Amino acid sequence: MPRFSANLGFLYPELPFLDRLEAAACDGFRGIECLFPYDVPAAQLRARAGANGLDVVLINAPPGDWAAGERGLASLSDREPEFRGSITRALAYAHEVGAPRVHVLAGLLDARADRAAAVERFEVRLRWAAEQAAQAGITLMIEPINPHDMPGYLLQRQDEAHAIVERVASASLKVQMDLYHCARVEGDVVEQVRRWLPTGQVGHFQIAGAPDRHEPDIGTLDWRGSLAAIDQIAAATGWDGWVGCEYRPLRGAVPGGTSRGLGWMETG
Repeated sequence: MPRFSANLGFLYPELPFLDRLEAAACDGFRGIECLFPYDVPAAQLRARAGANGLDVVLINAPPGDWAAGERGLASLSDREPEFRGSITRALAYAHEVGAPRVHVLAGLLDARADRAAAVERFEVRLRWAAEQAAQAGITLMIEPINPHDMPGYLLQRQDEAHAIVERVASASLKVQMDLYHCARVEGDVVEQVRRWLPTGQVGHFQIAGAPDRHEPDIGTLDWRGSLAAIDQIAAATGWDGWVGCEYRPLRGAVPGGTSRGLGWMETG
């Protein structure tokens, strides 16, 4: 089985953020990932992760004003200074907590906007950001996100993301392949894994059941086939990344709800 990381923005929702690390460790996770951990001092997150034997494997760069509906700055016009500031902040935080990956959100495309211009801005900014990431020894991620969950998000398909990575042409930029989003947009996730993982451009996976984003074994996602394909290709290529558990526990924010839903990890 692949290595699983607990996404603490989704799992153990009944607990305060830092207490989720101990819960994840008790459930057998050896890695954790976070959406936007910046309200927690990096030293505290690093210490709590170390005390629980956990690697921080991924964080997101600041996305702009999330509460106001922003979903990233990387492709937005007239936001370059804020974008650069978000990357600088993310790389510094990731370095302090030992996270080797930072997800950079592309942003929402206004219905009246020029898509080609937005993609061009995205690539120009990613080239700069990848240079900064390379100096810090960190890899940046870009992720296709389905339009049902995030209408208007610039990047929605695997082929779009991989084409951008090819054009940017930096070893410090890879694709974050979320099997839930992939299933909602492109269907056959096993085929998508077999197509894209051998390219060397996939840096991280995430998983959730489709269509309701609960545990992977709830719904239509071929999670067993997907994990088997990851294992097979990893054995052949040496890929050694993580699969992030980014789903909403079906039992919700009740004590032990996340833990009781982890049986799929044992039966896969």
